[in-house]
Amino acid sequence: MKIGKKIAEARKKKNLTQEQLAELMAVTRQTVSRWELNLAYPEMEKVVKLASLLKVSCDYLLNDDYESPTDGAESAGGPRNPVTRLLLAAKGRLVRMQFTDEADYDLYNKLCTIVEFDGMWMKVEYTKGKATESRLVPISAITSLKFEKEGK
Repeated sequence: MKIGKKIAEARKKKNLTQEQLAELMAVTRQTVSRWELNLAYPEMEKVVKLASLLKVSCDYLLNDDYESPTDGAESAGGPRNPVTRLLLAAKGRLVRMQFTDEADYDLYNKLCTIVEFDGMWMKVEYTKGKATESRLVPISAITSLKFEKEGK
């Protein structure tokens, strides 16, 4: 099933109109309509917000092989595996990440804060100059995480 159909079905299950979802997402109703018709795709940061609002996983929205919102998501009893439990518990913590050789990230060994974690993606914030930036990182690209103490 394509992302557009998944967005539409999840939106309807939450009893939201396209207009209401658009307002929550800070986009136009036409944008939501284009997403649902697969004429356009939401940016990665919008996918994370959509998943949160619609109570589905990013994996479900992004992977055409997942047919139900619970495919690849957490079970009712909690996260399925230790890595998921660790990353959910790490939200808000400072980390330094190292990546696979083929990963092209400017975050290598940079101090980051884990903002969100959903399935196979992690949203982190980091300082670049005087600005705070955020980025979505696929878990599969990370080879190690080093937890740092606050104030370092």
